[in-house]
Amino acid sequence: MLDIHLPLMLFVLVLFLTLIVLLNNMLFKPLVKFMDDRDASIAKDLEAAKSFSGNTDELNAKAEEIISNAKNEAATIRQKAIDDEKTLAASKVQTKQNEIDKEFESFVEKLAVEKENLKNELLSQMPLFKESLKAKFSKL
Repeated sequence: MLDIHLPLMLFVLVLFLTLIVLLNNMLFKPLVKFMDDRDASIAKDLEAAKSFSGNTDELNAKAEEIISNAKNEAATIRQKAIDDEKTLAASKVQTKQNEIDKEFESFVEKLAVEKENLKNELLSQMPLFKESLKAKFSKL
């Protein structure tokens, strides 16, 4: 039936133990070392990412501050430009208003002179009008 060979069993046992020792030295220890190194590398990268995260918050705050300052400066420059243009426009309007006032005064003076001339002309023609009126009334 079944024969048990003791030397063969010892040989298989020695072979099995030798194989375990060899696999342990050549495969398992390097594999465990590689996994430990990888875990350490991942932990180091996470720490670096956390430090970068803190650094990015600071950089974002600086960027927001710079943007805010730039917006304020742009608003100041825009307001100054608007004020300058309003001042320039007001001076142009004032200059044009003065020109119009001078033209109006000149026109009023001309009108007064023409009115006086017309009045004198009408007064000089008054006797003729009276004569023509008398002639028309007499025909009636």
